Amino acid sequence: MADEPTNKASEDDSESKKSHDELVDADEQPFLSHLLELRSRVMKALLLVVVFFIPAFYFNADIFRFIAAPLLAHLPNGGTMIATDVASPFLTPLKLSVLAAFFFAVPFVLHQIWGFIAPGLYLREKKFAVPLLISSILLFYLGTAFAYFLVFPLVFQFFAAVNLEFVSWMTDISPYLDFIIKMFLAFGIAFEIPVATVLMVLVGFSTPESLARKRPYVFVGCFLMGMVLTPPDIVSQVLLALPMALLFEVGIHLSKIVKRDQEQT
Repeated sequence: MADEPTNKASEDDSESKKSHDELVDADEQPFLSHLLELRSRVMKALLLVVVFFIPAFYFNADIFRFIAAPLLAHLPNGGTMIATDVASPFLTPLKLSVLAAFFFAVPFVLHQIWGFIAPGLYLREKKFAVPLLISSILLFYLGTAFAYFLVFPLVFQFFAAVNLEFVSWMTDISPYLDFIIKMFLAFGIAFEIPVATVLMVLVGFSTPESLARKRPYVFVGCFLMGMVLTPPDIVSQVLLALPMALLFEVGIHLSKIVKRDQEQT
């Protein structure tokens, strides 16, 4: 008798999930309605970027000084950054302001994307989608923080050590910004490996066991990616490859947990 309430609750929960999934299948809105919804979401996301752009442009000097700090700390005495292009003093801060605005608006932009696709997801898909969305945001920011606080100081220290004594090491602000963006993207995307691994298992593209067997190839691939995405120095290459390999292992363990939970439901 004690099991009857539990069984009834389980049946009610199963019926609730089935009812929700049936409503999702039945809710077939016209294509034009989806386009209007998408336009509304895109406009809201762009508006948020514009809102963040205003303070970012106002404080662009402070933002550039912040991202240039790892380099300035290793320049020789009296060393500074330069602008060799006529329009660089205006275009580079403008570009930085746009990128900073998008960087800070990423969670809100992804929230708009989630609001667009969520109505078409089943309950079992929503169960995993929200944690994956949140973890992807956090991992991207963690990757950029890892690059800024650990990789940049070591890389610029290495460059300063190998610089020729008779050469004045002064970096142009425009190439430096491009370098910073490339590194932020490389480490931010690399830190998404656990999310990508879990998604591959969820959609049935692979299994945790199959991914584990490919571990040696992935390890080599991590170092190849480090060579392609970072400057031609061993420091930054290793600092990108090792976290990628470690995060791949984390992704395998997480995918095992997700797969087990998926099979139980």
